[in-house]
Amino acid sequence: MTDAVVTFDLEVVAPIPSAVSIGFFDGVHRGHQQIIGQALAHARTHGLRSVVVTFDRHPLQIIRPERAPPLLMTSARRARTLAALGVDLVVVLTFDARLRELDAEAFIVQVLRSSLDARHLVVGENFRFGHRAAGDIALLEQVGARDGFTADGVPLLAVAGQPISSTRIRAALADGDVSTAAQLLGRPYVIDGEVIHGDHRGRGLGYATANLAFDPHCVIPAPGVYAGVLTLSDGRMLPAVTSIGTNPTFNGSRLRVESHALDFDEDLYGLDVSVDLRRYLRGQQRFPTVDALVAAMDADVAHAREALASQDPPPGGRIRGAEPGSAEAVH
Repeated sequence: MTDAVVTFDLEVVAPIPSAVSIGFFDGVHRGHQQIIGQALAHARTHGLRSVVVTFDRHPLQIIRPERAPPLLMTSARRARTLAALGVDLVVVLTFDARLRELDAEAFIVQVLRSSLDARHLVVGENFRFGHRAAGDIALLEQVGARDGFTADGVPLLAVAGQPISSTRIRAALADGDVSTAAQLLGRPYVIDGEVIHGDHRGRGLGYATANLAFDPHCVIPAPGVYAGVLTLSDGRMLPAVTSIGTNPTFNGSRLRVESHALDFDEDLYGLDVSVDLRRYLRGQQRFPTVDALVAAMDADVAHAREALASQDPPPGGRIRGAEPGSAEAVH
């Protein structure tokens, strides 16, 4: 199975009979996956093209910027994640002033019918669209009865008695609860960023770190230390200890995401990497001495090895060096 074609230009898309799922899909969590999976199943059963329609930014960034939530992933990662779900096509619409003013029925006719030839639509039961969010599943069903397509509204998927939502995942991350976030997402939470120069203090302490320039529009979990995996652009997956915080021991003030890859010593400056967070180890602390800090970092590495060794191997194979007792590289 190959990943879907991703396009940001609706005009290049051929109008082929399609089953279409629509949404912003922030996080592409398990509830979103259910919606898209239902559209994909319908497409395969009825010989249709499977399409996901999403937007390049959260609509509130245009409508009410002060109320726009921090995002669970960059737009690039969201497009890649959607494309990997087995659909044929991902269309990323530019949510601008023109699209904002398009009324709901015009969106159906111009985007879904004329451009995509949608024969079946699948949305979350609470999905709203069009100018002033006037469109809903009832309108889709009403227009469909007139124009010859069908529509399904999918109930929200629940875990532990509560619906899965991007808001719920943000709340878990704000508490440092990456385990619950992963349960709701269906995979660990990921931070993307370019490795930039920091204070170069870590190498002198025996723990060189990759300092990430992260997207300011994305959620950064609660300050603390986490066990997880650093994935390089070439696909290598390295066990890592990631610190999120302001470096209070050194009187820092800027929020940083710094990841120490275990048993690894290569120059990563300027590379795009991702860090996933699998286990919360401890909160951010101010240590009285540098020696006390290093002792805590030693313990963090040992705890991270234990946590990661107990996890199932990720897609692509075992996390290199995650086993307890592996030799620790001193940088």
